[in-house]
Amino acid sequence: MSPSKIRKKLYALIQSFHSPNATLNHLHDVVLEDVQRRRIASHVNPLSRHARKVFSQGDEDGITLEIVRRLGIASSGTFAEFGVGNGLENNTLVLASLGWTGFWVGGEALSFEIPAGSRFRYFRQWLSLDNIVQSMRHGLSELGAAAADVISLDLDGNDLHLIGALLASGVAPKLFIAEYNAKFPPPIQFSVRYDPTHTWNGDDYMGASLSALASLFSNHNYKLVCCNPLTGSNAFFVHRDFAELFADVPAEIEVLYEEPRYHVHRTYSHPTSAKTVRMFLE
Repeated sequence: MSPSKIRKKLYALIQSFHSPNATLNHLHDVVLEDVQRRRIASHVNPLSRHARKVFSQGDEDGITLEIVRRLGIASSGTFAEFGVGNGLENNTLVLASLGWTGFWVGGEALSFEIPAGSRFRYFRQWLSLDNIVQSMRHGLSELGAAAADVISLDLDGNDLHLIGALLASGVAPKLFIAEYNAKFPPPIQFSVRYDPTHTWNGDDYMGASLSALASLFSNHNYKLVCCNPLTGSNAFFVHRDFAELFADVPAEIEVLYEEPRYHVHRTYSHPTSAKTVRMFLE
């Protein structure tokens, strides 16, 4: 962190002394940002050095941007994301900001209305093995697209099972972003048992471990290339047709694995506005 940025952070601390909670939050972020930037700058995985937050929950966006740059699709493509919350914080909004076409599927209402004539679609639906493949096909059909270049899936539960169904159906994006349960490091194989009614209770019974996901993706010709370093939440898998573009990435899953660091920044830039998101989706 540069001296000028440190001074600004400290000034914010001084201004907030009247509020103990605000002071602690600022101090938390000053320390975390400095430690994290130092760690990322010297990271053994070159992709991790690009980690940066724009609209993602953690620092996934910067990694996504570097991967699509290497793939040669940064300026245009098609995305699909399953599990997007209210639409203000997810893994593919940054691609929409680049002008990509895409669709989301999720169980919540969005915080904004989709603009008329948008290149984007949203389907509110509870996802299960019975409808995940059809949901994918329907989304692409609505966009008039043959395939998705990037898929992201984060459902806090049956992730491994639904990803397996997509891959088994022939879905083969260039990049697949999947949430993993970072509590269980390699080589632990863990996944929740399939339950179409599963909802996350905030405990460790959620999703799948990195090793379990890596095994599944490997069976479908994908290579693990990165895990986001800020929180250890999302893993990035690139199709092996493009493996040579990531020859500088360590091959060992133990090196690529990021442990859970859920003490994320309490504040980061200004909050995302629904107006901003709606503009990008026009």
